[in-house]
Amino acid sequence: MTPESLEFQPPDFKPLELAARLMQDIRTGTLATLDSDGSPLATLVTVALDKDGIPLIFVSDLSAHTQNLKKDSRFSLLLTETGKGDPLAHPRLTLSGAAFKTASLEPKTAFITQNPKAKLYADFADFSLWRLIPHKIHLNGGFAKAYSGNADEVLNLLRSLMDAVNS
Repeated sequence: MTPESLEFQPPDFKPLELAARLMQDIRTGTLATLDSDGSPLATLVTVALDKDGIPLIFVSDLSAHTQNLKKDSRFSLLLTETGKGDPLAHPRLTLSGAAFKTASLEPKTAFITQNPKAKLYADFADFSLWRLIPHKIHLNGGFAKAYSGNADEVLNLLRSLMDAVNS
């Protein structure tokens, strides 16, 4: 679906608001990277948001997904809400873009605040923090609710929500 096809969605479906909520609430996701032979590799990672609403991952250099990102920065990250009943009835958001390693301490502090268990390995020499800069999103909000668009739309909304909470 494209943003123009929202006319075919239920009137109460607010895809950008739902996408922003999923990004704020979900702390684990499925990270897809491209393996050295070009095949996709999907792994489970913990996720946080930096002050700009950009997803962060804190990963070991020993992991395949980190090695893959070093060779090809393209990623896809699936954030899924879970609950009772049919898993496909719950909303899920896919972010796609490019990943960049950062040495900044501010996002590392944000990551540990949002994922306190990360403090156990925060000072390990083989761990690094990566910013996942999304370019596009695909939201499946449940049955008959779908939206694909530019990630800037949801990031702008997310930043305004985060600013409202922090002021």
